[in-house]
Amino acid sequence: MRFALYWDHRSPEGLQRPIQRRIEGILGVKGSLIEPNGLLLTGFDMLRRQYSAPALLTCLEAARRRRGWEDPVLLVVPDDLYAPGEEYVFGLARPERGTAVVSTARLHNHFYGRAPCDDDLMDRVAKEGAHEVGHLLGLEHCDERECVMYAPRSLDELDRKRKMVCPACTALLRGG
Repeated sequence: MRFALYWDHRSPEGLQRPIQRRIEGILGVKGSLIEPNGLLLTGFDMLRRQYSAPALLTCLEAARRRRGWEDPVLLVVPDDLYAPGEEYVFGLARPERGTAVVSTARLHNHFYGRAPCDDDLMDRVAKEGAHEVGHLLGLEHCDERECVMYAPRSLDELDRKRKMVCPACTALLRGG
């Protein structure tokens, strides 16, 4: 099992490799980086000032087919995301298409008026990234609040999660 990380060129610089390694450590799978090369993003809603996460996944699916990327791909963007019926989402995955997206917008401390902290940002992106990649690898949401596959509804819930997959999800990930 593998995954690829596509880090949008507008996302915070220098975090790509550390995030890739953290996701690898959480899920126990190998990852690779895709060099940003002009992915055309559509789905910006001017009234909401957010991107439609499903629309971004459609863009990523097209790029994945066109460019022949075989591994499931996680796109990281700096833009705020929403999905139908939701005020916002931290991320979204389409396991059947091998694509997922995570936004760093609401993962920064400054979004909440807190002091900036790169460690907090890296932990949050790694947990949310591992969560979405977990979906791409066949995992569902978990009821265990500390498992990375738990679906957080707030930043506090995301922060409460540990950088680990619970034993039940680990067994599913390993095919057991």
